[in-house]
Order: sequence, then C-alpha cells, then structure tokens
Amino acid sequence: MIDYEPHRWRDHLLQIRGSMLIEISYRVFACVLVATGLVAAHMYLRPLDISDKPHSFVGFALGLLLVFRTNASYDRFWEGRKLWGSIVNTSRNLARGARTLLVRPEDSPERRAAGERAARDVIRWLACFPFATMNNLRGARGLGSAGERLTTEEREAILAAQHVPLAVCARISATLRDAARDGLLTDYQHMQLDAFVAGLVDYVGACERIVKTPLPFAYVVHLRRALILYCFTLPLALVTFFGWTTVLVTLVVAYILFGIEEIGVEIEDPFGADDNDLPLEQISQTIDKNIVAFMPEGSPNA
Repeated sequence: MIDYEPHRWRDHLLQIRGSMLIEISYRVFACVLVATGLVAAHMYLRPLDISDKPHSFVGFALGLLLVFRTNASYDRFWEGRKLWGSIVNTSRNLARGARTLLVRPEDSPERRAAGERAARDVIRWLACFPFATMNNLRGARGLGSAGERLTTEEREAILAAQHVPLAVCARISATLRDAARDGLLTDYQHMQLDAFVAGLVDYVGACERIVKTPLPFAYVVHLRRALILYCFTLPLALVTFFGWTTVLVTLVVAYILFGIEEIGVEIEDPFGADDNDLPLEQISQTIDKNIVAFMPEGSPNA
C-alpha cells in the first residue's frame, strides 16, 4: 500500500505508481488510435458520424455498472482490512493472556520456569501466524522473520504441512493443552485461550473466502465488453461536434472509464502485493513486535 498525505494534492497528483496509468495505457492508446482513424476517415473519405443519443443512454447504464463494480471491490477490500484488524487484536489478546496466566510471580521457581517455557512457545508460534497467513493468501509458503525463532526441525515440519496457518494454530493449541495437563492452566483458562486460537482459524477462513470467490465471471465479462464497445465507438458520436478534438475527448473518457474498472480489479483481492493492496507485511511485523514484547524475561528470544 502507498502511504500518502490526503491533504497535499501536489505530492501525488502527478504520481504514476499506483495510479493505474500503466495498467490501462495499452487500452487507452488503442482507443486513441481508433479515434484518430475514424476522425480521419470522416474528414477525408466520407461521413461516419452517428447519433449521440445511444451513447448517452448507454453511458448512464455503464456508469451504474462501474459504480457497482467499484463498490463490490471496495467492500471486499474493507472486509479484508477488518479481518486483519481482528487478527491483530486476537493475537495481542492471546499473547497477553498467555503471559499473564502462565507466568505468575507467586509460583514456585520450578512452576514459574515451566510457565515461562509454555508462554514462550505460545508466543513464538503465534508470531509465525500472520506471516504464514499472508503467504498462504498469496499462494506461497513462509514464516517471515518469525520463523527464525523456531528450530530447523520445527520450521521444516510446519512448512511441510498441508495448510501452514492451521498447522501453526495446532501447535499453539497443543502447547496450551500441555500447559493445562501440567496444571499451569485451569480448564476455564485453557478454554479461554484456545477460543482465541479458534478465532484466528476463523479469520483465515474468511480471508480465503475473499480470495477464492471473485466477482461473477458473467458480470466482469459483460462490463468489459460494454466498456470496449462504448469507448471504441464514442468517436463516431462526437466527431460531428468536436472534429479533431474528438481524439482528445476520447482519450479523457477512455482514461476515466478504464481507470475506474482497473481500480476495481486492483482492490478486488486485497491480500496481494500490488501497490494498492493491504500492507500485510507491515501488519505482520507490527503483530510480531507487539506480541514478542510479552516474551518472558530471560528468554533468548525476548
């Protein structure tokens, strides 16, 4: 995601990166070439103009289609951001709960040491979760910088799992189960902490739902066909009124309409690595820093 100051127009008004200009340049250039040819044919060969009324009516319907396209895409983008916000909060709550409930000052030295080991294991596995989720949503495998806190055997085993984020959650649940078995947690405390783990699994599933359910194919195809038909025939409706200026008008209209459609494509899957996608790397690093701060003192990973 590109950081910018919304009140400073001059800083980003002419910026190309993230503006969709490169992505739509070929389509817009094709429209300009067609417009130039049609205007030339109209001026020097024979009249090619048509009534502008069909384009007026179609333009209204096309505007509604584009509004729906961008709204649907932004709904997916915003839902993805809310899900990752929930991942941030749940991770913090799980780390806080593990540290508070497993490491108690009144415990004996042996019991306190066992609690610190359990809390450390919960937190180091939990730090791997956002990186594993990010890579899973992008069709890859990896644990980011958090994987350095694991042993080589642990890292290889978890990356060999069929679903890495789920395997990470299973390790956290297993650590909590062992802590409850050893008397470090009551049944109620164990249930509370494991509910946070279940929440993380739910958020992964919700993110996967967004990734694996694109907008209906028929809608996307129909919108793109309508855009091409509208933009490439627009010079015929304008040439009588604008003459050679039709080329410039077609350029502006094509840039606006194709740009709106491409913005919908860009933010439809908010978990990718495009300029306008969610900053999952930064969010994962934030989670890592926040929860590692709960690592028990004296831990080699604190």
